[in-house]
Amino acid sequence: MILSVKDRSPVIPDTMNKTIYTTIFCLLMLAALPAGAQKYDAADSVKLNKEIVEVSNDISSLTARLAIAQNNLPGVREKAREEELDAQKAAEKSSERAARASSGDVKDARRAKKEARRAYREAKDARKAHEEIGDQEKKIASLQAELAKKQARLEQLNARRAAQAAPAGQ
Repeated sequence: MILSVKDRSPVIPDTMNKTIYTTIFCLLMLAALPAGAQKYDAADSVKLNKEIVEVSNDISSLTARLAIAQNNLPGVREKAREEELDAQKAAEKSSERAARASSGDVKDARRAKKEARRAYREAKDARKAHEEIGDQEKKIASLQAELAKKQARLEQLNARRAAQAAPAGQ
């Protein structure tokens, strides 16, 4: 008697088939569990490194701009002081000219008016120079605040990188 190929295979009941497939499935899932537990994958690592580089570049740029602004501040203050002195001198000269004009002729009055205009312009220049000091100080404060934010962000990113580099089980 010759058996066909069909007859040679052992007969496995359906419940046993389901049990085998379920066991294999569970073993595969158990093996894949640690891989799924990782917090970051390679793409996240690349993005994280890219963001760290961008934030570091921003920090260096802000640091340079802050240094320039802080180095310019004494010059702006000196300019304001000089403008204030010029305004005071112009005001004194205008007062002297006005005193002469009150007892003088029309020419003296015209000269006094001209000196008064000059003194007014000098006073406006002094006021603008003082406003520039305030603007420069605001710029410095703004750059310092922005720099602090960027440094805090860099610390967060470095903490994420450290968490990513640490093994998942620890």
